[in-house]
Amino acid sequence: MIALIDYGMGNIHSVKKALELCGAKVLVTNKPQDIISCKKIILPGVGAFDDAMLELEKQGLVPVIKNEIKNKKPLLGICLGMQLLFDSSEEAKVKKGLGILKGVVKKFPKGDFKVPHMGWNELKKSQECPLLKDTVDGDYFYFCHSYYPVPKDNSVVVARTDYGIDFASMVWKDNVFGVQFHPEKSQSAGLKIIENFANLC
Repeated sequence: MIALIDYGMGNIHSVKKALELCGAKVLVTNKPQDIISCKKIILPGVGAFDDAMLELEKQGLVPVIKNEIKNKKPLLGICLGMQLLFDSSEEAKVKKGLGILKGVVKKFPKGDFKVPHMGWNELKKSQECPLLKDTVDGDYFYFCHSYYPVPKDNSVVVARTDYGIDFASMVWKDNVFGVQFHPEKSQSAGLKIIENFANLC
């Protein structure tokens, strides 16, 4: 069973549907005990960094997320959910991130490219990763974001994407995975990543 955390800041319906298409059993929940009882966790996210962290704190989810990661439970952060895994964000006026991964989240610089970065773009693999099994280097995924993570340790970066700058679009450290794109909106390539996460031992 996969716990899909519903804290009011995520595209829950689409992610749930994608997981079910891959044959996964999903529990949509914001209850700590449910999250503890499941074998894997997905942290989605759409919206502002401060608002998301405030909701996670208000609903008592920060300690359980950190503890389950510490207990080696696989977790996948999607879009804003990925950004929340880092120490801090330039978007945030009040809150720090979960601090699971070291680094900051920065805003795309002003230039020739429109912000937010919205639409299809390709993934360039930096290294192998269990979630990239049976995917093709250069596959296209759907993005919608104005901020991007800058990991302190480049060894966690498993894929990059070019949008005026070359940014980390997928990260992985131990049992923690993060994708800046929306796999649930990325057709067959995205479903393969979701399926690979669902099939993790």
